[in-house]
Amino acid sequence: MTPAELSQSLFELVTTLVERRRAGASDDSRGESDEANAPVPDLALALSDVTLERPKNRDHGDWASSISMKIAKPLRANPRDIATQLAEGLQEIDGVASVEVAGPGFINIRLEAAAAGALAKTIVESGSDYGNGHLYDGLKINLEFVSANPTGPIHMGGVRWAAVGDSLARVLKAEGADVTREYYFNDHGSQIDRFARSVLASYLGEPTPDDGYGGAYIADIARKVVDIYDGDLAALPRDEQQEVFRSIGVDLMFTEIKEKLHGFGVDFDVYFHEDSLHESGAVGRAVERLREQGHIFEAEGAIWLRTTTFGDDRDRVVIRSNGEPAYISGDIGYYLDKRERGFEQNLIMLGADHHGYIGRMMAMVEAFGDEPGVNLQILIGQMVNLVRDGEPVRMSKRAGTIVTLDDLVDAVGVDAGRYALVRSSSDSQLDIDLDLWGKRTNDNPVFYVQYAHARTCSVARNSAASGVDRSAFAPELLTHDTESALLGVLQEFPRVVAQAAELREPHRVARYVEEVAGYYHRWYDNCRVIPLGDEPVTDLHRTRLWLNDATGQVVRNGLGLLGVSAPERM
Repeated sequence: MTPAELSQSLFELVTTLVERRRAGASDDSRGESDEANAPVPDLALALSDVTLERPKNRDHGDWASSISMKIAKPLRANPRDIATQLAEGLQEIDGVASVEVAGPGFINIRLEAAAAGALAKTIVESGSDYGNGHLYDGLKINLEFVSANPTGPIHMGGVRWAAVGDSLARVLKAEGADVTREYYFNDHGSQIDRFARSVLASYLGEPTPDDGYGGAYIADIARKVVDIYDGDLAALPRDEQQEVFRSIGVDLMFTEIKEKLHGFGVDFDVYFHEDSLHESGAVGRAVERLREQGHIFEAEGAIWLRTTTFGDDRDRVVIRSNGEPAYISGDIGYYLDKRERGFEQNLIMLGADHHGYIGRMMAMVEAFGDEPGVNLQILIGQMVNLVRDGEPVRMSKRAGTIVTLDDLVDAVGVDAGRYALVRSSSDSQLDIDLDLWGKRTNDNPVFYVQYAHARTCSVARNSAASGVDRSAFAPELLTHDTESALLGVLQEFPRVVAQAAELREPHRVARYVEEVAGYYHRWYDNCRVIPLGDEPVTDLHRTRLWLNDATGQVVRNGLGLLGVSAPERM
């Protein structure tokens, strides 16, 4: 019996109980008061309201529910009385071994071994679909992340968003969402000018400008621009030279960023150019839309958006008095463009230095008539430090002043790099110990999980060689404590994926697969799939092979959501 089936059964029992009370058909023999039997309002319960949880103490059963305490007050009843009635109904369901009422009204449910063990076959037959849900079926989500300026290699803040953003996209898709991964290409503004001046200075043999970019990569870009440019650069005036280095240099830098991200397992569906907002008239359309809604005003020769109406600390200039667009002009044009492309939810991942940006963005959303936190959601990520020998790694060999994606991958590889970045909540500062993540031991979390998967594959190979196959399935035989515990954690996977999607926290998947690996290793140490010596192959061996393969499938699916490989041999 799957958690979904048990939840459905409990939901039906709850619905029946509520309907009976609404109709005034309560059983007076239970000794309830007249007040308890009075008509009650329609609770409008949904299946999602009837949740099941794994008891922390497995002695309390396989599943627990607190639904009795949630509905007791509107039903004007004692929670334990409600729990007792539901427990009696649950006890009649095939596959349920026992039901107990505990504390103020908790319902503890224990399944029969066959009902619990049936999950192993369900997982194997579901394959890569196991864990997928329907939380966001058909919902169009635009997920914008990384969006690093094409002025240098991606620093560790952007690399963290690459891993977390790509994993979040996978998790949202697993819950049925139509996700578009989008990269906002900032090719407009002062930073691009500083980059162009820096590359030009390198070409001319001049010192790096005070506000410019350093690092060996600048000289690399300068040399490549000279090789690509079809003409005599030296003969051009300085301003034209700078424009050549800007146009070709930015393209080279952005191409390199895309290639590095691809090597890190991160690709985007859309690369959106900031320049296009101004060239296409998107900013003008957004200003007119906001003007129609009464939120645009003019003062001191400038055009303003009245964001204080929606809680911002001050109103914002959209078009300066000299006719130049202010920074927020791109924001309003870009947001409206996304909404016009049909995205119902727009998620943006930003660094910790953008925390003050949230208020004005949410005010802008409300000015458009949308719902802050729904149509636009902003996720803030904290800083990442690489640590070696107990000391922070301060700079890159190539980039000079920053630590980059290459530094991480060169030190620990793609799998460990991605896993290390996505394993912790993105709103907490992260130190990555390169010595730890470079180890090939169980101290390294990604190795520990990948080794569990490789072990399931080894067991499957050795089973085939020993004549153990999946020709029989007798789940009632899976009675060992470690089997019950392993099945219990495998049941959790769909709930973990749904929660990770809903809370925008893919690190929950990483922590979960580590838990699965731990339960699997303990099961492996206690339960044999392959007979010893001349022992005959039995249905217990065959059934355990189903459980072994189910575990491998769950670990594989979980690692897939993180963009991490699941090796068959290590």
